[in-house]
Amino acid sequence: MTARFACDPDGSRGRLYPEDESEFRSCFQRDRDRIIHASAFRRLKHKTQVFIEHEGDYFRTRLTHSIEVGQVARTISKTLGLNLELTEAVALAHDLGHTPFGHTGEDALNALMQPYGGFDHNAQAIRIVTSLERHYAEFDGLNLTWETLEGIAKHNGPVGDPVPLALADYNARHDLELHTHASAEAQVAALSDDIAYNHHDLHDGLRAELFSTDELAELPIVSDCFSRVDQKYPGLNYYRRRHEALRRFFGILVSDVIEVSRANLRDLDPHTPQDVRAAGRMMVQFSPDLWSDLQVIRKFLFHRMYRAPDVVEMRKQVTHVINELFPLFMSDTSLLPKQWRKDVAEVQNDIELARIVADYIAGMTDRFALQEHARLTGADVIIARS
Repeated sequence: MTARFACDPDGSRGRLYPEDESEFRSCFQRDRDRIIHASAFRRLKHKTQVFIEHEGDYFRTRLTHSIEVGQVARTISKTLGLNLELTEAVALAHDLGHTPFGHTGEDALNALMQPYGGFDHNAQAIRIVTSLERHYAEFDGLNLTWETLEGIAKHNGPVGDPVPLALADYNARHDLELHTHASAEAQVAALSDDIAYNHHDLHDGLRAELFSTDELAELPIVSDCFSRVDQKYPGLNYYRRRHEALRRFFGILVSDVIEVSRANLRDLDPHTPQDVRAAGRMMVQFSPDLWSDLQVIRKFLFHRMYRAPDVVEMRKQVTHVINELFPLFMSDTSLLPKQWRKDVAEVQNDIELARIVADYIAGMTDRFALQEHARLTGADVIIARS
């Protein structure tokens, strides 16, 4: 049963460029499908989540992470009576703006872009779906609905000042009401992202042998999951044991969000999607106790995984790659592919030029960035864990 505060495709605020409606797909279904078919979505398969994509076939990439986020988001959205297609569209698009090499690449590019307005991956996702995907005859971008664009822009909450330039440019043409919260569907996508990475980073850290199963079993929430597995399956082999424990951990996070969000929505009693946006706080949340436990887990992951010696060394190397590529393209735009040079010819100042260079670098996959760096500098950076 659809909730009255769910976004209704028949009541959508529409697209920047009007289009005829599909006979067999809702507008939010079309958004989701366009995102799946976008070039930027395909490139996520070779972009870092935590480990460089060539470090192992089993580690998550941005693409597999996005698929997992979409799966969690569908479950929560259906249970809360929300629009599944809009929720999934935002979930699948939320990481489109990520650079190669994960947050390390973003940090490096943001530092380089400080004189030109900075770089933010959420704002870059909007730039991709409104401008940089150029496949359609009548418009640049994917021409997504207002609701999907709003969800991509502010699924983590209202966007405060200063608004990132890439987002401000589009918002000036198509007001996404950045000062308010997003729809319940977009909020589900945001919490599903948290659930997915809290779960799979523990998986990947174990596989990378950055910490042991015994250490994992001492963490809050997870410790009880191991106890339940040991009680039900005594003598289970270590691989199945940890998988069963983490599966239960995953379920606890999902169940907590559903329970808390139901209570929040019941208390607010929204009659429309706009009531959710105007609530002044997130409706889709973890409980305070579980959120506190997750902070302990995040601290553990920060020290044992994100700042592990091998990962820190990788961060140094990929930062060096980005730091060398950016000034090369800024000083010699002939190094850019031919299809980018038309945009370069139309720039009016260094800020516009830097934005094009940032667009190009941000769109690179891990391996293409390494290949381009080797081709242009003659330095073959080999990035691998010891």
